[in-house]
Amino acid sequence: MNVAVVGAGSWGTALAIQSARSGHRVRMWDHLPDRAAVMQAARENARYLPGCTFPESLAVSGDLAWVLAEAVVVVEAVPSVGLREVLPAIRQHIEPGAVVVCATKGIEVDSLLTMDEILVEGLPPGQPLATLGGPSFAKEVAMGMPTAVVIACRDSAAAHTAAEALHGGFFRVYDTDDVIGVELGAALKNVIAVACGVSDGAGLGTNARAALITRGLSEISRLAARRGANPLTLMGLAGLGDLVLTCTGDLSRNRRVGLGLGRGKSLDEVLAELGQVAEGVVTARSAWQLAQREGVEMPITEQVYRMLYEGKPVFDVLRDLAGRGRRSERG
Repeated sequence: MNVAVVGAGSWGTALAIQSARSGHRVRMWDHLPDRAAVMQAARENARYLPGCTFPESLAVSGDLAWVLAEAVVVVEAVPSVGLREVLPAIRQHIEPGAVVVCATKGIEVDSLLTMDEILVEGLPPGQPLATLGGPSFAKEVAMGMPTAVVIACRDSAAAHTAAEALHGGFFRVYDTDDVIGVELGAALKNVIAVACGVSDGAGLGTNARAALITRGLSEISRLAARRGANPLTLMGLAGLGDLVLTCTGDLSRNRRVGLGLGRGKSLDEVLAELGQVAEGVVTARSAWQLAQREGVEMPITEQVYRMLYEGKPVFDVLRDLAGRGRRSERG
C-alpha cells in the first residue's frame, strides 16, 4: 500500500524504514526541504539514525502534498508541540478515508488534550484514526531488531489497515480498542523515565529505580482509569512494556534528561547536549495539570513537575518522595 510518514525525526524515520521494509511504498515528509533532499540523496537520516540505510521504496520530500497523495495510511510522527501547526496542511492534502496513525506521544499543555483528541479536532470529520504505542526505541526499529507494539483504534477495519502498514519481519503489531489507555500510557511513562534517570544519576541504586517504575505504573494506571481506560491496557505493551523500556534503556532521551539532572547539570545544559525533543519535559507540566483537574494523586509526576518548572532541587525531590506517609500499596 501507499504509506505517508509526516515527520522525519528519529521516530518517523524508523517507522518509514520499517514500513518500506515490510513491502510498502513509503513517502516521508521533512519540514525542511533542503534537509529532505540531503536524506533522499544520501539514503539515510545522518542526523538522527546514521548508518540505517533507506530501503529502495522509501522516498523523502519537503513537499507535503506529494507525500500525502494517494496514501492509504498516514503515520503522523511530529513532536507534540508541533502537531497543531502542521494539521491544517495535512487536512488540506490528506486523502479521504486514509487511516491516520498517531505516533506522537504527549498531552497538550493547557488544553490537556491527548494527541488523538487534537487530531479529531484538526482533521476532516470521520477521518479514521489510530494510535501507536509500546516499547520501541527508534534506532532498534530502524535496525530491524525484534519489537512488539500495539495499535489502538475504535474501528477494527482501520486498525487492521494501520497494523498492516507496519507489521512485518521482526516488528510485531498487536491491536486494541482502548485508545485512551494507549495514549496515556505512552505519554506518562516519559515523566516517570525522567524520575528514574534522576535517581540513577544521583546514584541511588537499582532498588530505587524499581520502586519508581512500580509506583509510577500505579499512578499512571490511576489517571488512565479515571479517564475511562481499561486497567489491563496498562499491564501491556503501551503501559508496563513501554515504561520499563523508557526507564531503563540507555537510548531513552527522557531517562538521559533525568541522568543529567541527577548529576547536577541544569535543564538547559541537558537539553542542549541531547539535541532532540524529550517529550517527558513537556508532558510533566500537562500531566500534572491533568492530575489536578481529575483529582488523581500522582506524587512522582508532581515532583518531576516541580523540579523542571519550579526549580526544586533534586535532593529535595528525592527526599520528599521517600518521606511520604505510609499507605496501602493498592491505595
